[in-house]
Amino acid sequence: MRIYGPNGTTLGSPASRTRRTSSTGFSLPETPATTEETRSATAPKAAGSIDALLALQGVEDPTERRKRSVARGRGALDVLDELKLGLLSGNLDTSTVSRLRDAAANLKSSSGDPGLDAVLAEIELRVEVELAKAGQRF
Repeated sequence: MRIYGPNGTTLGSPASRTRRTSSTGFSLPETPATTEETRSATAPKAAGSIDALLALQGVEDPTERRKRSVARGRGALDVLDELKLGLLSGNLDTSTVSRLRDAAANLKSSSGDPGLDAVLAEIELRVEVELAKAGQRF
């Protein structure tokens, strides 16, 4: 094998067109001026203030609001079921009635879905009726 150049390559090979800048490094051949200009990367803009960040955190996702409303409705139905079992067994607790009051308070917020809001309104009405009946018992 013949070695012709100082960097161990033959003269005229593509590797010999690279320009050496020092004894420890290399540089790529210069590119023609027709190449596209590169753009410098810019950092993302920061939020203006804490108020803007808090406002962004306060934006509520409709699917999350709907999920919470469904969970509140299921919770109210569970408490109504416990009330039914307590009435049938003759062991009605005051804790069940207080949990029913909490469930009624949670049902008042809107989910954003008209169909779901109608179902939640019916559950709320049933909870209010049962609270009125339980008020007569206690």
